[in-house]
Amino acid sequence: MVTHDRYFLERVCNIILELDRGQLYKYTGNYSDFLEKRALRMENEAITLEKTQKLMKSELEWVRKMPSARTTKAKSRLDAFDDIKEKASKKLDTQEIQIDLKGARLGSKIVELHDISKQFGENKIVEGFIYKFKKNERVGIVGPNGVGKSTFLSLVTGELRPDLGKVVIGETVKFGYYTQSGIQLKDDKRVIDVITDIAEYVPLDKGQKLTAPQLLERFMFDRKQQQVYVSQLSGGERRRLYLLTILMQNPNFLILDEPTNDLDIITLNVLEEFLLEFPGVILIVTHDRYFMNKLVDHLFIFEGKGKIRDFNGDYDDYREMMLQKQREERSQEKQVVIPEKNQPVKSRDGSNLTQDQRKEIKRLEKKIEQLEEQKATITEQFNRTDLSSEKIQQLSTELSNIKNELEEKELQWMELAELA
Repeated sequence: MVTHDRYFLERVCNIILELDRGQLYKYTGNYSDFLEKRALRMENEAITLEKTQKLMKSELEWVRKMPSARTTKAKSRLDAFDDIKEKASKKLDTQEIQIDLKGARLGSKIVELHDISKQFGENKIVEGFIYKFKKNERVGIVGPNGVGKSTFLSLVTGELRPDLGKVVIGETVKFGYYTQSGIQLKDDKRVIDVITDIAEYVPLDKGQKLTAPQLLERFMFDRKQQQVYVSQLSGGERRRLYLLTILMQNPNFLILDEPTNDLDIITLNVLEEFLLEFPGVILIVTHDRYFMNKLVDHLFIFEGKGKIRDFNGDYDDYREMMLQKQREERSQEKQVVIPEKNQPVKSRDGSNLTQDQRKEIKRLEKKIEQLEEQKATITEQFNRTDLSSEKIQQLSTELSNIKNELEEKELQWMELAELA
């Protein structure tokens, strides 16, 4: 697979291939292992390059002092110098996006949602939602597609008015809204013109300034690429340019609607580090669980029909809570359906079941209990990080067989229970 989903890479992959400057590198392990081993590889490359460059300097001095007589030994050393020179001329690709833009000052009153409601026809988006945003707050938004998350963002910014209630926006609030649709520009617009149309330069901390070309270079657009038309950019480059147009306006309330789409992993890592230090409010909608977990303090859970719940925790906390809720519901269903073992089992006409049928019920109950234990044991093994792909396949097959058998035994038990 090719994916930017780091949560998926972390949980599923056991081998990662990196394509870098025409070379393919293989790393065993998951995403965390890849980050560690890649950093070590680049460190070793830097050390090797430094040694080679020192060797080239000493060999260069010998070449310049070399007598005109070309002995066999001298010729061999001269040929070796050409190889050293080629290796020493190698450039390490250490270019990385740099984000150090400052955010505008944020006052005490930020954004307040006073009992807001919004619906389109019979479709309720928000109903009676109350909330006051606080300084340096990081909120994630979770919910299925089509539930109204983007509409909610438009209500927060004031682009859309609520049907009931009101949205109060503080005087110092400066929104930066990164939308799913991305940058909307004419195809004949050059990259440098996109930025200079906003500003010729941007202020940094401590009174420093950056010109538009310098700013683009920090976002990995060199001087040559700055003259390229927007229509010629890749999807990831367009999103990176769009991100720059948002951040260079120095917002203090960032709204990010699916910001990780088409951004490469290196850019995502730098963006996360910037957002962790961002001196303002961040509101995020994303399917990238890794991105969400790293940044947010709590979640707005869109449960449908206008209901929004404020959940204190990250996405993993929410997911674990939902799984626990499902387990409890299944347990309650079994308690309702399954009679106590010592309770007399009667047929529909009030008579007891046959002795064989009663024995069969006990046998099925025991078997179901054993299968549940086997299922739990195998499921637990998937949490191990040292599983080979063959072992994963084997466990998956075993788990599937157990589930099928468990379903079959439960159906048999149900048929007998109905007679009771």
